[in-house]
Amino acid sequence: MRIGVDLGGTKIEAIALGDDGAIRARRRISAPRDDYTATIRAIRDLVQVVDSEANIIRFGPPAPVGVGIPGTISPATGLVKNANSVWLIGHAMDHDLQAALQRPVRLGNDANCFALSEAADGAGQGYRTVFGVILGTGCGAGIVVNGQCLLGPNAIAGEWGHNPLPWPELGELPGPDCYCGLQGCNETWLSGPGFEADYARASGTPRQATDIVTLAELGDAQAEAALQRLESRLARALAGVMNLLDPDAIVLGGGLSNIERLYANVPKLWQRWAFSDHVTTPLLRNRHGDSSGVRGAAWLWRIGERN
Repeated sequence: MRIGVDLGGTKIEAIALGDDGAIRARRRISAPRDDYTATIRAIRDLVQVVDSEANIIRFGPPAPVGVGIPGTISPATGLVKNANSVWLIGHAMDHDLQAALQRPVRLGNDANCFALSEAADGAGQGYRTVFGVILGTGCGAGIVVNGQCLLGPNAIAGEWGHNPLPWPELGELPGPDCYCGLQGCNETWLSGPGFEADYARASGTPRQATDIVTLAELGDAQAEAALQRLESRLARALAGVMNLLDPDAIVLGGGLSNIERLYANVPKLWQRWAFSDHVTTPLLRNRHGDSSGVRGAAWLWRIGERN
């Protein structure tokens, strides 16, 4: 048994996962915002509840815990960096959680956890190199090679969301401001909020992503144009990944991954920018839905990471 925790911007989910991949217990709560100490307490309390429900302590030592966070631990300082939940930045979160939980803890980037889950027993199972993309509140990615997360010496492998949108078109430069301090990052275009902001700029009316998709299905011209811009930008961004990494499969997660037309339209578009006469890489919808992150966090104790 192992426990996985997915720390999101709005919710925290925890599961107890068996060696067979079966979920023995699951709980989800709202995530504290702007309060690091409350976040540590919430994770501690949630793990204790899941632990008790799965009867892990009763039949053996405390189960190890893997935690997916919207950032990463800096190899230079041992502190959280690159987190869009900015109240986590600068804290020794792995040590603080281990002290609070009194058991072994491993932290991983949430996009890495997503990619690991889908590569282990999800849509990417059986592929050697999997590029797992989260198109949600933020925009991140993870790289799994032969069942292991690729981290890199700076712990930024897969930080695709903070590359600039490639082959920019008219009106896309310099691009929206990003919380990282730059402009025009993939995250500012391809995240859920980025997609909604693009629609609002073009139409003058703010709408949620699901509403934009519904309007497009009903024939609304502005919503259709917004989806076509999203498809073009995603195709360009993923073609850039192919030209560098050439993964065996690309798996989409996050709220925007539920837009069914992406899987048909984006592969038709990316051939224009991929430096190959033919592209066979499949674009796949995740198998585990919004549980991929928490499952991948649990798998941190089964499948290793490498530089």
